[in-house]
Amino acid sequence: MPTSNTPEEAVADPAALLRDMVRIRCVEEELADLYRDEQEMRTPVHFSVGQEAAAVGVCAALREDDLVYTGHRSHAAYLAKGGDLPAMVAELYGKETGCARGRGGSVHLTDRAAGFAGSAAILGEMISVATGAAWALRRQGSRQVVVTFFGDGAAEEGVFHESLNFAAVHRAPVVYVCENNAYSISSPIAARQPADGSVTARARAFGITAERVDGNDVAAVHAAARRAVAACRAGQGPAFLELDTYRWREHVGPGHDTGVDRPREEVESWLERCPVRRAADALRPGTPDVEERLAAWDEEFRDETRLAVAAAKAAPFPAVDRLTDGAYGSPVHAS
Repeated sequence: MPTSNTPEEAVADPAALLRDMVRIRCVEEELADLYRDEQEMRTPVHFSVGQEAAAVGVCAALREDDLVYTGHRSHAAYLAKGGDLPAMVAELYGKETGCARGRGGSVHLTDRAAGFAGSAAILGEMISVATGAAWALRRQGSRQVVVTFFGDGAAEEGVFHESLNFAAVHRAPVVYVCENNAYSISSPIAARQPADGSVTARARAFGITAERVDGNDVAAVHAAARRAVAACRAGQGPAFLELDTYRWREHVGPGHDTGVDRPREEVESWLERCPVRRAADALRPGTPDVEERLAAWDEEFRDETRLAVAAAKAAPFPAVDRLTDGAYGSPVHAS
């Protein structure tokens, strides 16, 4: 199981962090191959291969009742927060057993039991939703913390600035996590933002405690997340993390980057900074059997994914006469 839900004062076991990253990597690689080869998942997919340290490091600092919201690149955070893998896979196949009952697809995942409050495809949408949820929790006297993941492109939206300003004024317990992978689809950050600007600097302009971290170092991400979450839980208001990372695959779809949208040299330099390999290397001095563990986890999680896929394929599609359940005030019928 993922390492999320650890007590707030606890530091996650480095081996458990590595295991969670391997799980996410295996799940997404298996799904990407099936998506490409079988054409049965009729939903856009945004994989986080190469960015696993961000979701794992942050979610391992949260309690089970803390809430997570994400944008379109949602699988990693969903799994890191403890989301149900078979339900996620079924959702990609559009089945009634999916976590959104087959209505949402890859970009609309939810698991209330795990505290994964939701994801959405509209750029920056969940930044404001998470801010509102955090404000509500503060007004209720709750010690829960809200986290919202988004990319560097979403940080250019007006809702980003409005939300940070509101959260700062009302001391909302929300951690804003920008997974800065340097691209908005195929547009590099240098073509979109001033050379002397940074997302972290923009967050600090609102009086928010902000930190920029190597997003491919899971230990550094986890340490920064623990500081941010602790500050929120103590009533100090919002916090901001900018995690520098890089996606290995296309913006949307299962393919590997071909060097067309991004320089091949750049891609290769980031492949060498693989968060899984870096975590394994850090663990190796005190864990001589780390390679054996990696191989065993790889087999375990690929088998787990294949079982989830088989269950999803065997599950029914939503009934046509119930496709609008839950929409526009329609009643939700019992399954």
